[in-house]
Amino acid sequence: MKMKAALMYGPSDVRIAEIDKPECPRDGLILKIMAVGLCGSDIRNLTSDSRKGNYPFIYGHEIVGYVDEIGTEQTKYKVGDRLFLFPGTYCMECDECISGHSENCSNRAVSSLAGTGGFAQFVAVSGEKIRRGGIYDIPEDVTFEAASLGEPLTSVFACLENINVGYPDTLVIIGAGPIGCFMSQLAKIRGAQKIIMIDLNDTRLEMAKQFGVNVTINSTKEDPIATVLTLTNGKGADKVISATPANATQTQSIHMVRKGGLVVFFGGVPKGSMTELDCNLIHYNNIWIKGHFGASYSQSKRAFQLAISPAFPTEKFITHILPLDKINDGIRLTRTGEAIKVVLRPWDKA
Repeated sequence: MKMKAALMYGPSDVRIAEIDKPECPRDGLILKIMAVGLCGSDIRNLTSDSRKGNYPFIYGHEIVGYVDEIGTEQTKYKVGDRLFLFPGTYCMECDECISGHSENCSNRAVSSLAGTGGFAQFVAVSGEKIRRGGIYDIPEDVTFEAASLGEPLTSVFACLENINVGYPDTLVIIGAGPIGCFMSQLAKIRGAQKIIMIDLNDTRLEMAKQFGVNVTINSTKEDPIATVLTLTNGKGADKVISATPANATQTQSIHMVRKGGLVVFFGGVPKGSMTELDCNLIHYNNIWIKGHFGASYSQSKRAFQLAISPAFPTEKFITHILPLDKINDGIRLTRTGEAIKVVLRPWDKA
């Protein structure tokens, strides 16, 4: 049997093609993908030589759907079950997992069990992935589109929990993309009192206001450091999160935080690039800097529960639902700032 998939053949070369449907593992299952989110990391990978010539390749990791087929040795799930497939998988045996940092699991064979392949109509899920965990049931009254937000919300949920964002924090978020908007909404739920959003794009900044942002700053029109200091009576914010793929925002972030405050480098920057930091400022102002990536199993489960709950306004985040055939339109809409979150439906016709 054939299936439709969006195959990457090189940087910004994504083509819809008919390929063979994956075979069902004896101890696994085939998931019929009903919705898959278009992530910023997907866009970065799709528009760069992410595979270093090893093409074609199928990206997509915000995967939800229902069980289409089960293997003869698979007993946990049945055909028709609605499932969320968390891409992270942890061995819970290595030093990183045991120390509480399962998001940095060093067992490559385990951590790569279910990471991609979502820009297609079907994906195979191995028995090993099922045994290791990270697959959650989707309630019947929750749409697949809403459930797909469980993955992008996961790392945001973990970040804000790890740095204890809450009352009466003043929080600066640099980057008004989907992740920045998730951060603002969740920070408000957690009790942050003032949220300042910084970006280069007026359209994104305007859309961000609906997610609890109190003040927006376009850094092409005003000095973001000076403005943040003015807004905080010269003290700086309690916490600053750099959520962009840019070294420049990391450099700026330490100048926006108060003495004894916390800065988080959330967005990945180009590989091999270096960030210039005023180390005397860090030293004398007792500034803490934390890198953030991923989430534990506990955090991923609670983030998924939040995403499918009435407390989280998924309908405001998903601005565009497109057929898989329109993936290139989705990339464009996200990069221009016209979309907050694009969700693709592999079974819809263009």
